[in-house]
Amino acid sequence: MPVILGEVSILTTPLSVVRICALVSGCLTFSLVASRNLLEEEEARFTTFRTYCMFTWCFFFTLSLLILAITYVQFHSLLPLSWKNLTVTVSALATLMVFTASLAFPCLVFGKDKAKEPHAVAATLFSSLTFLAYATETYLTRREQRGYMASIPGLLKVLQVFGSGMALLLVKYQVAHGSPGGRVWGSGVIYGICLVASLGTVMVMVGDCAGRCPLPFGHVLAGLSVLGVLLYMVAAVMSSTAALIPQSAKMPGENVIIVILEMSFACTTLLAYTVDLAFSVKLLCDRN
Repeated sequence: MPVILGEVSILTTPLSVVRICALVSGCLTFSLVASRNLLEEEEARFTTFRTYCMFTWCFFFTLSLLILAITYVQFHSLLPLSWKNLTVTVSALATLMVFTASLAFPCLVFGKDKAKEPHAVAATLFSSLTFLAYATETYLTRREQRGYMASIPGLLKVLQVFGSGMALLLVKYQVAHGSPGGRVWGSGVIYGICLVASLGTVMVMVGDCAGRCPLPFGHVLAGLSVLGVLLYMVAAVMSSTAALIPQSAKMPGENVIIVILEMSFACTTLLAYTVDLAFSVKLLCDRN
């Protein structure tokens, strides 16, 4: 397929318009935050969350810009990957991560410096608009481009990657600003294993490599789902015990909220793995 340059009509489709809106609002968000140093004066223990917010805005701005540019020049047909799976994966993950950044950012900055609050309000508003744009892009991409990552099992894989990543982020905070015990390190290992497994599955689908797997890929997906359910059951029980009975974990009081958040992500991700396992079993039964 020849590369087509300069087709203005490509930029006027609903999907392209939504992507442009995400680019503009995302750029305004991190520009406001960076220019006014809204996150630079936060307490040292919040560095992890400050880095997460800035990384999220900048990373998905860059990816969206690349996707829009490649779509404009119609270069995606020459790429050795599944474009329809890539775009919906990026938009779905961006929806989840920008949403959490939009919640974390005001918790970090409001009330610290009254003079900077108008800029913080504007940055929060633009971040929320960015989230809405990515959510709309995910909806439109699912409707226009059918692929595995646009299906419910594919979106569950994105949720698993997101949940494991956020849980690891919270574990990192506990390790850096607490007295981590065996529970924290054990949970971190579980989240890391599940993150690698889910991320690997997503990369296989985006790279369109499922057919090259030496084993039946449906059985591999079912096996990974079983592994994820078992590991997250252990992580959910450990984090729930630490959150509901914080004295048993001998945690500092300020870490209780972090553990409650970890428990929430662990339980949500466990639910995602459970539903994913049900879909995998149903698919295997239908094939047989």
